[in-house]
Amino acid sequence: MSDLHIWAGLLVGWILYAMFLTGTVSYFKDEISQWMRPELAHQAEVPDPALVAARIAGELQTVAAGSPQWSIGLPDARNNTASAFWRKPGVEGRRAFQSATFDPATGHKVAARDTGGGEFFYRFHFQFHYMPVLWARWLAGFCAMFMLVAIVSGVITHKKIFIDFFTFRWGKGQRSWLDAHNALSVFGLPFHAMITYTGLVTLMSLYMPWGEQAAFKTPAERQQLRAETSAFVQPGKPSGQAAALAPIEDMVRQAQARWGRDNINRVTITHPGDASARVSITRGDEGRASVSPQFLLFEGPTGRLLQAKDSVGPAAETRGVMYALHLGRFGDTVTRWLYFLVSLAGTAMVGTGLVLWTVKRRAKLPDPERPYFGFRLVERLNIAAIAGLSIAMAGMLWANRLLPLGLAQRAEWEVHAFFIVWGATLAWALLRPARRAWIELLWTGAAALALLPVLNALTTDRGLLASLRAGDWIFAGLELTLLALAALHVALAIRTARHKPKLRPQRQAAAARRPAAPPPPDEPVGEPALQEAAR
Repeated sequence: MSDLHIWAGLLVGWILYAMFLTGTVSYFKDEISQWMRPELAHQAEVPDPALVAARIAGELQTVAAGSPQWSIGLPDARNNTASAFWRKPGVEGRRAFQSATFDPATGHKVAARDTGGGEFFYRFHFQFHYMPVLWARWLAGFCAMFMLVAIVSGVITHKKIFIDFFTFRWGKGQRSWLDAHNALSVFGLPFHAMITYTGLVTLMSLYMPWGEQAAFKTPAERQQLRAETSAFVQPGKPSGQAAALAPIEDMVRQAQARWGRDNINRVTITHPGDASARVSITRGDEGRASVSPQFLLFEGPTGRLLQAKDSVGPAAETRGVMYALHLGRFGDTVTRWLYFLVSLAGTAMVGTGLVLWTVKRRAKLPDPERPYFGFRLVERLNIAAIAGLSIAMAGMLWANRLLPLGLAQRAEWEVHAFFIVWGATLAWALLRPARRAWIELLWTGAAALALLPVLNALTTDRGLLASLRAGDWIFAGLELTLLALAALHVALAIRTARHKPKLRPQRQAAAARRPAAPPPPDEPVGEPALQEAAR
């Protein structure tokens, strides 16, 4: 079990660390997206979703004319914009959709910078980048299964894990790293097990499709299954008879009366302008410990309610609860902060486990100055994965402020900047002595995070002080968090610089066996050297 725990954690540990950290910040992805669009004004209160939906539907009649389907995402307390995507007529595949961001007050497209926002970190968390989505999700599931094995085997291996949780020996080298790893593991053990297992459940139909294939054999049955687990409504075929849409506002009002004024998530319109048009209004996730779909389906031309979907079967509801536990969208601000902090502890758990592997084996090296290739590889990957990822994520935020606003494919270049910076940290880790690389990259991460509020104040009119005065806690809270994370990197850099590994007897013997280096010619030592210098 000990070997299983060690190798299950190590072999995919670098990917798990990236998944954990990007997943952690994704609990505030909407707030990150707002920070990355500073042109959009601070939202003092949530606009009426019924009015917003009506405005954007009217705008889409021009922007997306001829499209067979519109889907409108409405603003809420955490998102100050409305978004929409629509199908291009006659186009199939990945390029079949267009999207845009809209101003809730006017319904027009917003003139904000092109950015992926916090959505990139959320997507990267389980499908990475620069690779096919299907293969990426398989890789994420493979790593999550390894994580689950590491958690179970870790509990079995550490017999005194709960006792050791209350013991931390500072400055004891390997013992301190093990104590930190144990404490971080036990602190959030139920959360870590839950978040890993429910992450696998979210993609269960990809990883284990055989039960579904056996139970639902025909396309119609599989379509019914999709309807049970999502708010997807099959649009059918257009009638070819023109008919104007009934007022969208009235339909949303009916949904508000059922679920609450601000608990409307999305309005989807299929075949707008046709007699067969349908309008689906989906309930938001606020206050619900399940993401199982709840929606109202209306007849487009008349506004008549056709279907009210309020519940699903027990299996689908179980899946919905697990999905909701993983996403954490049901919670208020305090709950999201708890998710963030415990998930950050999980990130540190993975990181300390990776470092512990090198700390334990360094003491056993016959010659620490010349470690074997596997040790060097793990050590350098640890530096780039842990210290380098912080710099890369901060680098993407720097790119958001520094890239020209009119740059073509600007959002993609923000992502390219993330990977360019991350690759540069790996190169630095390979070229520098390991201890110096740790210290230098930790200080670089601290500077990159701490200077982001300064950069924001220089490039926008929404600096930290201005945000505090305006009561804009989206901007102020994010920048205060950046400063706190910068302080954490400073503490780690100082601690690493002060720590001097103690030589064990076998290491002292190896050092003693090494021949002393001859003195350089420009630094003569001893009387013969002095005579030579005098001549």
